[in-house]
Amino acid sequence: MARLEYQQADKTAIRLPVRATSALPAATQFAFSLAGLPISSWGFAVRLWIAVTISLLTSFWLQLEAPSSAALTVLILAEPTRGQALAKAGWRLIATVIGTAASIAIVGFLNQSGDLILAAFAAWLGLCVYAAGLLDGYRAYAAVLSGYTVGLIAVQQIDSPQHVFESGMSRGAAIAVGVLSITLVNNLLLAPDRYPRLMVQLAAMHRRIREYAKAVIRDEVTDATATASLMREIVAFHPEIASLATESSSGSLRGAAARSTTVALVAELRAIRALAALPVAADPVFRERLASVLDRSDDEPPSISAVGHAIDSAKNLTDATAAPLVWALSELLRTDEEVRQNLAALKSGMRPLRAWRAPLYQSNRIAVGNGIRASAQFAIASALFVLAGWPATSVPLFVVALVSALGAATPNPRGFTTIALIASPIAVALEGVFEFLILDGVSDFPLLAIGLAPFVVGAGLLISGPSPGLASLGRISLIFFMVIFSPSNPQTYDPQAFLFSSLFVCVGIGLLLAAQFLVPPVSHDLRRRWLIASARHELGLVLSRSDRRYAPEEAMFRDAVRVGQIVAAAGADLQHRISIEEALSYFDQAAAIRLSNAKLTQLADGPTDSPLASLAAEARTALVDRDAQRIHAIARSLREAASGDEYLAIEASAALLLAGAVIEAAPPQAANAPTEKGS
Repeated sequence: MARLEYQQADKTAIRLPVRATSALPAATQFAFSLAGLPISSWGFAVRLWIAVTISLLTSFWLQLEAPSSAALTVLILAEPTRGQALAKAGWRLIATVIGTAASIAIVGFLNQSGDLILAAFAAWLGLCVYAAGLLDGYRAYAAVLSGYTVGLIAVQQIDSPQHVFESGMSRGAAIAVGVLSITLVNNLLLAPDRYPRLMVQLAAMHRRIREYAKAVIRDEVTDATATASLMREIVAFHPEIASLATESSSGSLRGAAARSTTVALVAELRAIRALAALPVAADPVFRERLASVLDRSDDEPPSISAVGHAIDSAKNLTDATAAPLVWALSELLRTDEEVRQNLAALKSGMRPLRAWRAPLYQSNRIAVGNGIRASAQFAIASALFVLAGWPATSVPLFVVALVSALGAATPNPRGFTTIALIASPIAVALEGVFEFLILDGVSDFPLLAIGLAPFVVGAGLLISGPSPGLASLGRISLIFFMVIFSPSNPQTYDPQAFLFSSLFVCVGIGLLLAAQFLVPPVSHDLRRRWLIASARHELGLVLSRSDRRYAPEEAMFRDAVRVGQIVAAAGADLQHRISIEEALSYFDQAAAIRLSNAKLTQLADGPTDSPLASLAAEARTALVDRDAQRIHAIARSLREAASGDEYLAIEASAALLLAGAVIEAAPPQAANAPTEKGS
């Protein structure tokens, strides 16, 4: 069943001269469907319905105060693979504890004023959104969950603050029931693992990068925007890789292998871009010989001698041209081989030869802006509810907090709120049909479970479908459906309460959307300028003490994350394309300087009075200043000073020549960026 869950990995094509590749055999991609949907989607939807049923049955049997919280937990934790659901469940439990503690603290200090409680909650929500802006994946989800949990506990008990502790414990128990229910169902019904599909996707990405390398070697025109988009696709695997640790006993090893694969893919892409900065001979036969070095299967080891043979066949290359070219090609082959080995480790469930970290870049400036805006938007929406004096507004206030927090963790908060506004009347209509036409006063649990089946299964099919928009619509509609229905034992049927709750939920989301127009999110243009300024500033600090936290490959991955964020904030006009080229140039220069410094550090470990150590110190200064002419001169001096057995000096000379070529190839706006002295 695990194989049926996966669809074609390479769905997002970029404008690179690559051959179309199919991630899975055609028979696997299109076989075994029911009503036009794959069996895997039906399996996910049925598992979701069974887990909701078990969570409600257990909550009724334990006579919990908030059985709807158990069902909501199942719906929020609905993920297509077992590891993702377990990872999300773990972070949900941690966030629930934090949110419950915050609820008790807020109500304990401000129990004399409901307005102050709402103000404190708005500030807490903004703080949680700020924390989410510095994280990714399920850690970001846990941060926003800590925020809206206060809305679930403290705001709904705003008129009876003395019951906050009991309410928190009851909802915590219901959440635990929901977590155990979906975990049990996923394990018993053999929910698929994530790593097989991830392995296919990473292998497809590796093939695309090889094709990109051949295009660069053949001197074909490549698009900088497409290259940056490819980099963005690589770093986008990071949140999913974190969930591999919970899939099996070998999950942590597979996670290390997958993480190292993404780091190596970024390093290979960097090697290709460095190769593009060098002048390659115009002889097409020579270029084809270089490109043929990459024409090998994943089972075939690389051949460094093939690079030397190709270079030797070029009569028009000088030693100064051949040295950096050989170095660049050897780096390309080294990183390509590292990707191959990491993919093999991922497949076998073994630890990679070198486990890389994959650090993230997150803008503190953007995170602060998002937090302040989320706090202000919720404060505006809740203030309108308070000023209107409407009764029974605890549920819509919780929904507003939920949408505001979850939307803040998405790239487009206003778009998320718009989808929620569309989903709310759909959920109201479905809940009305279910409660007053299908159940119509029935209190038997078997009928409740059977009646829920078409709604939960239908939404589950949307959630597991290929359309992100429909998936979001299905998930949000189902969550709103459960919030408004609020199952209890025995079930109450109050048309007036249903109308009030439904109306206020829709109005609350509408008010939140209006508040987001009054306090708009950080614009893409401003976000892009901030990110470019950050890349420019950090390039000026390269090789400083703060830059030594990571190995060169790990620092490349962190810089690639920022490039991906710039791509997400960019548009299609000329200025945005210039910004992407500038960001890629900063990425290239920083990577070349760090790798050259690694070679120079090995030279500096020798005697301090040796000419090589002195030249290494001068080269490091030239790298910090990004003086290409001086770098080239020192590289030539290193090569002349090196005797026949000093291989490190020859390698350092080639690395410096390549770094100088990368710095010379930088566009004017990137070449004139301030160094550390001028920052």
